[in-house]
Amino acid sequence: MAEIVQQRIEDRIPELEQLERVGLFTKKEVKATALEYKLHRLIVNKEDFIAYVQYEINILELVKKRRAHIHYQFKIEEIEFPIIHRINSVFRRATKKWKDDVQLWLSHVAFCKKWATKGQISKVFSAMLAIHPDKPALWIMAAKSELEDRSSSESARHLFLRALRFHPNNKKVYQEYFRMELLHCEKLRKQKAELEKAEMDLGEYEFSLEILNAKLAEVVYKDATGKIKEAEFVISLLNIAAIFDFTKELQDLILQDLQANHTEDSLTWDFMAKRELEAPSAGEELQTAKGRASDISRREERCCQVYEEGVKSLNTEPMWTCYAGFCLERLKRKTNVQELKEKRQERLLGVLQRAHDSSLLKEDYYKNWLQILLSSGDAEGAASVAMVAAQRYSQSVSMWSLSLQTLMQLGSGEVGRLFQEALTHINPKESLPLWQLQVQWSVANQSPDETEFCFLVCSQRGLLSAVPAVAMEMKESYLDWSYSTGGYKKARKTFTSLQENRPLSKAFFNTMIEIEKQQETPKMNYLRDYYERALQEFGTSDDGEQSLSSPKKGKLCHYAFTLSHEVPGGGECGEVHFQIYSPANRTLMSRPSCFS
Repeated sequence: MAEIVQQRIEDRIPELEQLERVGLFTKKEVKATALEYKLHRLIVNKEDFIAYVQYEINILELVKKRRAHIHYQFKIEEIEFPIIHRINSVFRRATKKWKDDVQLWLSHVAFCKKWATKGQISKVFSAMLAIHPDKPALWIMAAKSELEDRSSSESARHLFLRALRFHPNNKKVYQEYFRMELLHCEKLRKQKAELEKAEMDLGEYEFSLEILNAKLAEVVYKDATGKIKEAEFVISLLNIAAIFDFTKELQDLILQDLQANHTEDSLTWDFMAKRELEAPSAGEELQTAKGRASDISRREERCCQVYEEGVKSLNTEPMWTCYAGFCLERLKRKTNVQELKEKRQERLLGVLQRAHDSSLLKEDYYKNWLQILLSSGDAEGAASVAMVAAQRYSQSVSMWSLSLQTLMQLGSGEVGRLFQEALTHINPKESLPLWQLQVQWSVANQSPDETEFCFLVCSQRGLLSAVPAVAMEMKESYLDWSYSTGGYKKARKTFTSLQENRPLSKAFFNTMIEIEKQQETPKMNYLRDYYERALQEFGTSDDGEQSLSSPKKGKLCHYAFTLSHEVPGGGECGEVHFQIYSPANRTLMSRPSCFS
């Protein structure tokens, strides 16, 4: 190994001498040792290869900066080329050993691109694709590199055709192949135009009219749509073709296919409707704001006519979703013309109502519907929609929450009844938001006795439904509410009544402990009871969330707390209690230490 390493180091001598001779490096710098030994150990690490490459790249960067500093641009072949060759060699050794590391391959590609070794890029991609032919993105990257870095459309086309043999139904490969053929066509058209402008004899530069008219791209399109029969895919190809200004015939062909073969897809109708927004308009009307608004209104009407045809032909939820989505997007657009804004709102409300009547309106749009009705002051309409939305999606927690919040905001008398109805439809495991909302409504609208009854019902229902989260959350809220409304005595009474009803949470005990500490004269025996009860429940666990139905057994639980408070007559007194609880005999040993 030593001989190989020494040979590699000696091979560097000519370039190092050149670096010193031309003044790019100092004598001390050229004596720095390389990292060759690490690459020839019996067990080599990928990190060693990466460090070696980074070291050499840093040298290249430094040489580049010093060349610019001293304005010396000679002997590139004697200095940079050997370093670049060495880096490529290290990359090849690394990728040969770690073939599955795609990132390593791509790092080699990135290096080749940055340091203008374009001839090496094709070899790297070829070796990488031989090992990773199952990755379409790599085929696309290789083809783009051939087209952009080497200006070889023939090589790019060859790579795309090979890619399609491995991935015959891959949409992305077809889309990029289609784009490549159009780019190639555009390049040829520009070349022809420049030659004609210079009035040069074309001679051997004969351009095929079929290629110039994007017939190769049309062949790709037909092959792609013959295998992938989806409206979304056809629309994506049409959008690519629309980028180029010479593809009118191709676009017309794609549109005809879309209308003939994909009318059963809502995306087709959505695309065709939105195309009406791009229709040309009369230039005279666009001089004033009112004229522009009138023109926009006419375009939107044409869009809606296409949507109307769509819902007649295809009365499905996706079709109504496209229609409602278009109307909502137009309503959100800012305009200073009140008439246009009102017309958009009226149109959207009509579409939402008709979609709901057909039971084809998505859940998300009910929220928009309620917001529009509330903002326009239609309380009766909002209440009605809230009721029907809850019935339509009776198993959705978010829908019930939205509907109940709307009715609470409107002060409806049906809220109490609807809370009970909602809880009969909702999965108990998902019911916590509704319980919290019910408590919030009760606190704001009912008497303290009714609110307390609501808390008790919530806790009890949580226990009966075997959903600990509901019971624990409600107990914590109940304790907070008791303290805020009835003070310390009521809070302690609530805590005492709930502490034996499992499940319990640590937050429940911590809340009561904090309440006790906030009192002017905290009672130490009560605090001891709270801590002892918590230790019985949770033992040594300290995860902040755990709740157990029975105490830990067979473990000693340690807990210490410090309390200091003002005492009558001045001074400060406190106690530190080191407590040890044994679940086996339910004993608590306390060793107080007083100080003043």
